[in-house]
Amino acid sequence: MSEPKNVLPWASPRDENAPRIDTSVPHSARVYDYWLGGKDNFEADRKVAEATRIASPGIVQGARDNRAFLGRAVRYIAEQGVSQFLDIGTGIPTQGNTHEVAQQVNPAARIAYVDNDPIVMTHARALLRSTRQGRTCYVEADLRDPASIIDHPEIKGVIDFSEPVALVIVGTLMFITDKEDPAGLVRQYTEALVPGSYFAVSHVTADFFPETIADAADAYNSDSLGFTPRTKAQISEYFTGFELAEPGLVALATWRTEEDPAVLAQRIHGAYGAVGRKI
Repeated sequence: MSEPKNVLPWASPRDENAPRIDTSVPHSARVYDYWLGGKDNFEADRKVAEATRIASPGIVQGARDNRAFLGRAVRYIAEQGVSQFLDIGTGIPTQGNTHEVAQQVNPAARIAYVDNDPIVMTHARALLRSTRQGRTCYVEADLRDPASIIDHPEIKGVIDFSEPVALVIVGTLMFITDKEDPAGLVRQYTEALVPGSYFAVSHVTADFFPETIADAADAYNSDSLGFTPRTKAQISEYFTGFELAEPGLVALATWRTEEDPAVLAQRIHGAYGAVGRKI
């Protein structure tokens, strides 16, 4: 029997448990990969990515800003002495992955990656190599099911929740609908963290350029894919019980950056970023 069209097998045809990906359906991680200049995307992903770029030309720079924020946030947290990172919604591996940044600061840092796209996990297992002193693991799970992540045996083998942990949810919560209660989901994760833990977030907003973000959403959103911009007040709710590191919850590209302020002033800001410490 022939394979269905647009479906990729990732193991032997006799392996009934092999993950299968319908490449005719776009996925947020692969759209993001396209904007970052990656090659692990398909026609359906590229169509969405290009339509969104045309509607909102700043979206590609926004994707790069998001990746740069991840690096700055992880480095900052590692420099505070935290050596454990739980990265949910990791995306397809590219330069500056969480473990690479954290282990530059502390070679013994331990990182657990989580994503719900089998393609992401396939690449992660092949490409994301830890230092000899540190550890990494890669788990296919969904942010919407906190217990499946927090209690996962592979994650518990890498992350000790009795010690401070850095929870990293960068560029992911906007894909959780209001009906799915993103603040409630975040609370389930942050309640599992001990004081002294950190939380890094980036999230799309329409606060700065409402029309531009609305155009991007119109081009991006479909039956299978969509994002919800949120306000500063809504995103601040994620940090209940946390003290924000300076400069607080700010335009993503401006968080602890060394970029020229004159250049940043010309940027179309479409997201917030922040890091908080649990108190």
